[in-house]
Amino acid sequence: MVFNHTGTTRRDVLRATGGAVAGLGLAGVASAEPATVEVNVGYSAESGRRAAKAEASAVVREFAFDALTLRVNENAIQGLANRPDVRYVEHNGTMHALAQQLTWGVDRVDADVATANGSTGAGADVAILDTGIDSDHPDLIDNLGSGRAFASARGPYAESWDDDNDHGTHCAGIADADDNGEGVRGVSTEATLHAVKVLDKRGSGSFSDIAAGVEYVADQGWDVGSMSLGGSSGSQTLKDACAYAVDNGVFLVAAAGNSGPCSDCVGYPAAYEECLAVSSSASDDSLSGFSSTGPEVELVAPGTDVYSTVPGGYDTFSGTSMATPHVAGAAGQLMADGYTNAEARSRLTSTAEDIGLSSNEQGAGLLDVAAALGYDSSDD
Repeated sequence: MVFNHTGTTRRDVLRATGGAVAGLGLAGVASAEPATVEVNVGYSAESGRRAAKAEASAVVREFAFDALTLRVNENAIQGLANRPDVRYVEHNGTMHALAQQLTWGVDRVDADVATANGSTGAGADVAILDTGIDSDHPDLIDNLGSGRAFASARGPYAESWDDDNDHGTHCAGIADADDNGEGVRGVSTEATLHAVKVLDKRGSGSFSDIAAGVEYVADQGWDVGSMSLGGSSGSQTLKDACAYAVDNGVFLVAAAGNSGPCSDCVGYPAAYEECLAVSSSASDDSLSGFSSTGPEVELVAPGTDVYSTVPGGYDTFSGTSMATPHVAGAAGQLMADGYTNAEARSRLTSTAEDIGLSSNEQGAGLLDVAAALGYDSSDD
């Protein structure tokens, strides 16, 4: 819940969607001690920042944009929210990896045509904001760059950003698995992958951790941020982070959610205008039964029964989580060719293939990687 200086819930900022994302819930962060809660505070003036810090028993994080994550006595929340120099106070809730069902991909969007013509994504930086990436998977290791953990892997892993869940590695393989003659290949095949681990072993991450991951991607100057995560309620702090990233040149792609069948139920952060929201299709070009839909959807991409990498091997999952990295990989190819984030977004939507679904289901249409890059994609 977000509080503002009127003392009312900010429905205009964080509207609830119709039903929770499949398999997801939002939960408040457990109190560190009785009557102490973890909150995100957005401020509009330095006086608001000072007032918030004065109430804090601990400062968890300070963002480059005008927000803080703090631990405060819950009795201080309303007083802070009533201040005109405080934009919002929200509990630091959590988001989760979107459901991992059973899913397929690259051929239908003609990504193979693009790479055959030399558009491999080489030179682009694609960040997977998720549960991490398997640091020694044979299909990913040659494309891996650096990583950062905001939710550390549990167990004896080589890297703090290693994947202890499967979800992030699966998404990474769809976006950019190496075309090495074994296993699978991604939409892009030579972009540099970066693991930004914002979700823990259970596939959950706080608003603050996810926002920090988005901020980190922007600060590194990377091209694309792929977010196969979400919830039915949003976070102003995460929206601020997304705006910060887009302003710094990042192309953000996010999963619409798995609340289907439903209408007007796109989850967050996909519902934010800063992100390109992706719904999911099946191999017969029908809408995946689980896919969320709504006016925020801009593209549809393969998400049912997609085979991809997981730590130690391969598996088949389904979800808008799987559709999203198809678009992220394509965005990397465009940005490697010199497009800006805004130009790449426009190019992907203007060249999409109409597959006969409603605009709330497919947005502009099915991702067509070859067409976006100027190649003949008539082979279907």
